[in-house]
Amino acid sequence: MSYTASDVKRLRELTAAGMMDCKNALEESGGDFDKAVEIIRVKGQKGVTKREGRTALNGLVSASVTGDTGVILELNCETDFVAKGERFQELGNEILAKLSTSAATELAAFLASDFGGGKTVQVHIDEANATLGEKIVLRRIGVLKNGPVSVYLHRTSPDLPAQVGVLVQLTKENAIGKDVAQHIAAFAPAYVKREDVPADLIESERRIAQETARNEGKPEASLAKVVEGRVTGFIKEVSLIEQAFAKDSKKSVAQVLEEAGTNVSAFFRFRVGQ
Repeated sequence: MSYTASDVKRLRELTAAGMMDCKNALEESGGDFDKAVEIIRVKGQKGVTKREGRTALNGLVSASVTGDTGVILELNCETDFVAKGERFQELGNEILAKLSTSAATELAAFLASDFGGGKTVQVHIDEANATLGEKIVLRRIGVLKNGPVSVYLHRTSPDLPAQVGVLVQLTKENAIGKDVAQHIAAFAPAYVKREDVPADLIESERRIAQETARNEGKPEASLAKVVEGRVTGFIKEVSLIEQAFAKDSKKSVAQVLEEAGTNVSAFFRFRVGQ
């Protein structure tokens, strides 16, 4: 049985395998397309263990909201070539759809959960690992339930899937949620409010500020004031509601939320590879 260039193209689009791998699989299968797919998957599966040590820093962020539940995930691969591919992006959609109906809220539990067809989510990812020929990793997930959730996805390049994603949950539904999600995407806060910043992180920042101020030759008499000023600046930088609002820098996020009659209860911000 022979094969054509269109068969190679179709096989490559379906599996995202290299051109020579597709040609070799078609030759080995005698032109039988379905058998060629199987050959690529089997050979790919044998390489899964070898790929474990590789770095997967490309990929996508995907998120969705259904009712009062929002889900977000980061799926990683090794190269932007695979990240741009249809199969990898389909995989992201498949996993996101499963996450949106799953009871799991932690990564390990979700990976071990049933994907369907008698396999776990992890096995489904491993199968994609085999066909795509790269290390594929579901790096993290986020779930927000029982409240109004807004979502924002941002493409850093037109030929790549979204690289930044945000889920933000408000205490009361308001259209401001989308603007706040965009703000979080741009300004990357780590916490909702200053009370959420861990005490050990503040102390670490205080030690760094003190050492820096001394190295700068600041007078000992004013050292404490300088250090506290820098620590306060750090807290404002990492606390969402204390940041200047992206769409109106004269107001803080807290002021904008107060005017809207709502507040932020939680958020997730994922950026590929960070």
